[in-house]
Amino acid sequence: MNAEPADRVASAQASWRTERPDLDVSPMAVIGRIHRVGDLLRSELVALYTRYGLGEGDFDVLATLRRSGTPYELTPGDIALQTIVTSGAVSKRVDRLEAAGLVTRRGSEHDRRVRVVALTDAGKSLIDEAFTAHVENEHRLLEGLDPEDRAELERILREWLARLEPVETHERPRPADERAEGQA
Repeated sequence: MNAEPADRVASAQASWRTERPDLDVSPMAVIGRIHRVGDLLRSELVALYTRYGLGEGDFDVLATLRRSGTPYELTPGDIALQTIVTSGAVSKRVDRLEAAGLVTRRGSEHDRRVRVVALTDAGKSLIDEAFTAHVENEHRLLEGLDPEDRAELERILREWLARLEPVETHERPRPADERAEGQA
């Protein structure tokens, strides 16, 4: 007999099967474990961001600006789309990052109504260092899975996410000034 090791999810499932035998609680085996893994991963990731003086949202904004390519600037609206948060949340994050000297805010050279958020040299340096550590941390977190399992897990999650997530365009945003120029 191949007994699976018990975990919190299995224990909760067993309890629900006893208390509510009329319900099929089998989805808990997947959903509960994904939720638990997500919580544990987030804790590990946030601990790393904290070492660099960043919160999760701050890291997200800096990484979004850095991966946008030279000149490492986007409008707050583009940052909101890329990070999947509200413009108000972006504004608070940018306020913190600006106060720390990691980003600047200015009007677009082509349209002063358009605001642009850009990485400073200090912001670029910090996110390059933090992102390197982030990728190393992600590798560490996946060490227990063999390459075939990782590939299969990635495939399953990608397909499931595609079914659950609204259809989006994943087009790389153009630099803010280039967009303003095209609108003129």
